Amino acid sequence: MDYIPGLPVLAAFALATLLLAITPGPDMTLWMSRTIRDGRTIGLMTLLGTNLGIGIHTLLVAFGVSALIVASPVAFLVLKTGGAGYLLWLAIQAVRNRSVLAVKTSGKTNVSMGKAFLNGLWVNLLNPKVIIFFMTFLPQFVSVNDPQVTGKLIFLGVLSILIALPIAIVVVLGANGLADWLKRKPQVMRIVDYVFAAVFSVFAVKILLTQNR
Repeated sequence: MDYIPGLPVLAAFALATLLLAITPGPDMTLWMSRTIRDGRTIGLMTLLGTNLGIGIHTLLVAFGVSALIVASPVAFLVLKTGGAGYLLWLAIQAVRNRSVLAVKTSGKTNVSMGKAFLNGLWVNLLNPKVIIFFMTFLPQFVSVNDPQVTGKLIFLGVLSILIALPIAIVVVLGANGLADWLKRKPQVMRIVDYVFAAVFSVFAVKILLTQNR
């Protein structure tokens, strides 16, 4: 299996991926907000959506499509505007609809698993920082002259998902446990709405300021 890097490369990649997995970002914020609002199942479906986005980003990098997007000013502007706009929409929804307060004591939710999955997918795909990150992160562990470079990039992308997934699941389960406590604290729940709205807004601004270089 020539597409599997050597052990030293795998060890360095695993360590870097673990550090990145515990770093908060738009994906993690979305898992937590959806879990607190709609329960564990919806949170896990959102998580699956973001992971599919990572898989797609991996393929885009491996086959050079990401480089074309970054090289095109118009395409990059459309991407980051769409990503920032979507995060701002999530922030407005959190405040206007009292999302956290909408948690039902019965555990039922009006959000479908399919919608939760798509929410996670779009937040990940529409983040140009993820594209730039994958373009600079994955190639560090592969030689550009390696004849198996495409296969190794895909392997590393899939491996990053497998390494980070347990941590992501723990985050979702932790948020689900927190939701049970928040149900008994409506004032605190409302504050959490504003916190998530603020975090989404900050990430939206950071995306808008992202440069394609």
